[in-house]
Amino acid sequence: MRIIPAIDIIDGKCVRLSKGDYDTKKIYNENPLEVAKEFEAHGIQYLHLVDLDGAKSKHIVNHKVLEQIASQTNLKIDFGGGLKTDEDLRIAFESGAKQITGGSIAVKDPNTFLGWIEKHGSNKIILGADAMDEKVAVSGWLEESKEELIPFIQSYQKEGIQYVICTDISKDGMLEGPSFDLYKKIIAQTDVSLSAVKYQSVLQIKLVASGGISTFDELPKLAEMGCEGTIIGKAIYENRISLKQLESYILSNG
Repeated sequence: MRIIPAIDIIDGKCVRLSKGDYDTKKIYNENPLEVAKEFEAHGIQYLHLVDLDGAKSKHIVNHKVLEQIASQTNLKIDFGGGLKTDEDLRIAFESGAKQITGGSIAVKDPNTFLGWIEKHGSNKIILGADAMDEKVAVSGWLEESKEELIPFIQSYQKEGIQYVICTDISKDGMLEGPSFDLYKKIIAQTDVSLSAVKYQSVLQIKLVASGGISTFDELPKLAEMGCEGTIIGKAIYENRISLKQLESYILSNG
């Protein structure tokens, strides 16, 4: 299972929110590059970089931070937050993103999102399926859509999506543990071996768990369940999980 630390950006600074609420903003570091370099120094290879200003503004904002981290580390960065147009995508990839995450756009403008999958390939486009009570949330989690989470994921699975990041918003930033039951449900209901007869070309979902990770012991459980990766944010910044622990986990599972 890939270990993917998160850096969320507001005003160019490394912050964390609770349940996506901008009023709960806590600044952890003025210099995201410093944080990224520390991750890399502990054997971490991946980074989940979220442009929270972009999510609010509905267009890419903090691409300079992306460019800085991509050019000064070897981290493979997936970038999300406010990507709405082909131009936003072009800027993100040119700034060094290896993958991009589309959430709101996949709900509100599926034709554009499907066009991205077709143009860039399903290894570069991640479906951001963030939910509250199994309903997909959009616009930096400021709105709840009418989309049911699992049918939403299944619909894009049929269109060739492979990578799915799922955050249970009620858990995010709360350090109360991830939504094990929800992830089990998603993995069971997107299992290709069960639907292969119906959809010959459907690929198995690579599910990345996000939100609520609070202790190191939760990581092997998520791996055992079949999660392809896990995003860890506040637990690192609040020293609930140390970078040394993550380094050991990566080495022992490498």
